Amino acid sequence: MTSAATKTDKAHIIVFGNEKGGSGKSTSAMHTAIALARLGYNIATIDLDARQGTLTRYMQNRMNYSDETYHKVPLPPHRAISQSIKENTAEQKAEERFFIETALYELTPAHDFIVIDTPGTDNHLSRLGHSCADTLITPLNDSLVDIDVLARIDPKTHEIVQPSVYTLMVEEQNLQKIEDGGLPMHWIVMRNRLSRQNTKNSQTVGRILEKLSNQLGFELVPGFGERVIFRELFLKGLTLLDLKEEETPLTLSQLAARQEVRQLICAIGPEKIKGYAKPPTG
Repeated sequence: MTSAATKTDKAHIIVFGNEKGGSGKSTSAMHTAIALARLGYNIATIDLDARQGTLTRYMQNRMNYSDETYHKVPLPPHRAISQSIKENTAEQKAEERFFIETALYELTPAHDFIVIDTPGTDNHLSRLGHSCADTLITPLNDSLVDIDVLARIDPKTHEIVQPSVYTLMVEEQNLQKIEDGGLPMHWIVMRNRLSRQNTKNSQTVGRILEKLSNQLGFELVPGFGERVIFRELFLKGLTLLDLKEEETPLTLSQLAARQEVRQLICAIGPEKIKGYAKPPTG
């Protein structure tokens, strides 16, 4: 499979990052990878959280599904990278850098996009992953508690007191990337698990995130709703983009979820990065 147009020879790296667990990083990463693959782009994936291994298990479930059902689904090449077990800190960091650089060296020439899932904690592997990002996507649960990942908020006025440690790390990696001759990363924050009801809490979260978007320079986009279908699909290794493979009618909820995925892909803008690709046949 070859993209119809390629604006750069270098693979565009999409990193999913958030230092708070349970934000839907792996689900978002998997759906992004498969959506891009179904558009006709060459995709590879990397899991930097091999100990938790959610994205890796997702991919394994997908391979098992394909083997057992003989349904042809996109199966991107996948790498799982573990933390170094060396005792010396300097040696640990050097080895982890070597692991990532080797994976990118192997995957970059043949792929348009590489999707990386990072750990839900602050460690050296996560920082290395963020430093590679051309596009950084931070899934965020739609709550005042989770906004703390981005900034400290005054509880009375809801004004922004100061950026979070995570935000400062993102800014640091972005500045380093620019100093090294790279382009600024495109930072997207997606509001996951949005309530179907427009509650007062949801409105407050929205206002705060709009302010943060202007001050911190990220693009705010709607994320994925809280839907049982995502958990069910994980067990089969499937995404919403694969449901036609089972030839089952889509419910209104599933159609809405598909639209949420499309909105995220539109925010990434793959055609602006790599040109339009020819969708695979079959």
